[in-house]
Amino acid sequence: MPILKNAKKALRRDQRRTTVNLKVRNRMKLAVKAARDSKDASKLPAAYQAIDRAQKKNLLHKNKAARRKSQLAKLSAPTPKQPVKPKAKKTTKKVAKAKSNLAKKASK
Repeated sequence: MPILKNAKKALRRDQRRTTVNLKVRNRMKLAVKAARDSKDASKLPAAYQAIDRAQKKNLLHKNKAARRKSQLAKLSAPTPKQPVKPKAKKTTKKVAKAKSNLAKKASK
Protein backbone atom coordinates (compact mmCIF):
# COMPACT_ATOMS: atom_id res chain seq x y z
CA MET A 1 0.00 0.00 0.00
CA PRO A 2 1.22 3.50 -0.74
CA ILE A 3 2.48 5.57 2.14
CA LEU A 4 2.96 9.00 0.63
CA LYS A 5 -0.01 11.29 0.08
CA ASN A 6 0.59 11.71 -3.65
CA ALA A 7 0.98 7.95 -4.06
CA LYS A 8 -2.41 7.41 -2.39
CA LYS A 9 -3.99 9.91 -4.78
CA ALA A 10 -2.32 8.20 -7.73
CA LEU A 11 -3.70 4.85 -6.59
CA ARG A 12 -7.25 6.25 -6.41
CA ARG A 13 -6.83 7.84 -9.85
CA ASP A 14 -5.53 4.60 -11.34
CA GLN A 15 -8.44 2.62 -9.90
CA ARG A 16 -10.95 5.05 -11.43
CA ARG A 17 -9.19 4.89 -14.80
CA THR A 18 -9.04 1.10 -14.66
CA THR A 19 -12.79 0.79 -14.19
CA VAL A 20 -13.49 3.19 -17.06
CA ASN A 21 -11.00 1.41 -19.32
CA LEU A 22 -12.50 -1.99 -18.52
CA LYS A 23 -15.96 -0.77 -19.45
CA VAL A 24 -14.74 0.61 -22.77
CA ARG A 25 -12.68 -2.51 -23.52
CA ASN A 26 -15.56 -4.88 -22.68
CA ARG A 27 -17.99 -2.86 -24.79
CA MET A 28 -15.55 -3.03 -27.69
CA LYS A 29 -15.04 -6.79 -27.32
CA LEU A 30 -18.78 -7.46 -27.25
CA ALA A 31 -19.42 -5.26 -30.31
CA VAL A 32 -16.61 -6.88 -32.29
CA LYS A 33 -17.79 -10.37 -31.35
CA ALA A 34 -21.36 -9.54 -32.38
CA ALA A 35 -20.12 -8.18 -35.70
CA ARG A 36 -18.04 -11.32 -36.33
CA ASP A 37 -20.92 -13.64 -35.47
CA SER A 38 -23.44 -11.88 -37.70
CA LYS A 39 -22.97 -12.67 -41.36
CA ASP A 40 -24.35 -9.39 -42.66
CA ALA A 41 -22.99 -5.88 -42.19
CA SER A 42 -25.72 -4.68 -39.81
CA LYS A 43 -23.49 -4.84 -36.71
CA LEU A 44 -20.46 -3.18 -38.32
CA PRO A 45 -21.27 0.46 -37.41
CA ALA A 46 -21.56 -0.38 -33.70
CA ALA A 47 -18.28 -2.28 -33.80
CA TYR A 48 -16.55 0.56 -35.67
CA GLN A 49 -17.84 3.03 -33.10
CA ALA A 50 -16.61 0.92 -30.19
CA ILE A 51 -13.18 0.46 -31.80
CA ASP A 52 -12.89 4.20 -32.49
CA ARG A 53 -13.85 5.03 -28.92
CA ALA A 54 -11.22 2.64 -27.53
CA GLN A 55 -8.62 4.15 -29.85
CA LYS A 56 -9.59 7.65 -28.77
CA LYS A 57 -9.05 6.71 -25.11
CA ASN A 58 -5.63 5.22 -25.99
CA LEU A 59 -6.66 1.64 -25.27
CA LEU A 60 -5.75 0.70 -28.84
CA HIS A 61 -3.05 2.02 -31.12
CA LYS A 62 -4.47 3.76 -34.18
CA ASN A 63 -2.95 1.21 -36.57
CA LYS A 64 -4.35 -1.69 -34.58
CA ALA A 65 -7.78 -0.07 -34.61
CA ALA A 66 -7.56 0.37 -38.38
CA ARG A 67 -6.44 -3.24 -38.79
CA ARG A 68 -9.35 -4.55 -36.71
CA LYS A 69 -11.85 -2.49 -38.69
CA SER A 70 -10.38 -3.75 -41.94
CA GLN A 71 -10.56 -7.37 -40.80
CA LEU A 72 -14.19 -6.92 -39.77
CA ALA A 73 -15.04 -5.46 -43.16
CA LYS A 74 -13.42 -8.43 -44.89
CA LEU A 75 -15.35 -10.91 -42.75
CA SER A 76 -18.74 -9.29 -43.18
CA ALA A 77 -18.78 -9.00 -46.97
CA PRO A 78 -16.70 -11.68 -48.62
CA THR A 79 -16.67 -11.31 -52.38
CA PRO A 80 -16.19 -14.53 -54.31
CA LYS A 81 -13.50 -14.20 -56.90
CA GLN A 82 -14.60 -15.04 -60.41
CA PRO A 83 -12.04 -16.49 -62.79
CA VAL A 84 -11.17 -13.91 -65.39
CA LYS A 85 -11.58 -15.16 -68.94
CA PRO A 86 -9.56 -13.43 -71.64
CA LYS A 87 -11.88 -11.70 -74.06
CA ALA A 88 -11.58 -12.35 -77.74
CA LYS A 89 -10.58 -9.29 -79.68
CA LYS A 90 -13.35 -7.85 -81.76
CA THR A 91 -12.54 -6.27 -85.05
CA THR A 92 -14.70 -3.40 -86.06
CA LYS A 93 -15.59 -2.53 -89.62
CA LYS A 94 -13.16 0.37 -89.67
CA VAL A 95 -10.27 -1.77 -88.46
CA ALA A 96 -11.07 -4.55 -90.94
CA LYS A 97 -11.33 -2.04 -93.81
CA ALA A 98 -8.02 -0.41 -92.84
CA LYS A 99 -6.31 -3.81 -92.78
CA SER A 100 -7.66 -4.72 -96.19
CA ASN A 101 -6.51 -1.38 -97.59
CA LEU A 102 -3.03 -2.01 -96.21
CA ALA A 103 -2.99 -5.47 -97.72
CA LYS A 104 -4.02 -4.06 -101.13
CA LYS A 105 -1.31 -1.38 -100.99
CA ALA A 106 1.30 -3.94 -100.00
CA SER A 107 0.37 -6.22 -102.90
CA LYS A 108 0.81 -3.41 -105.49
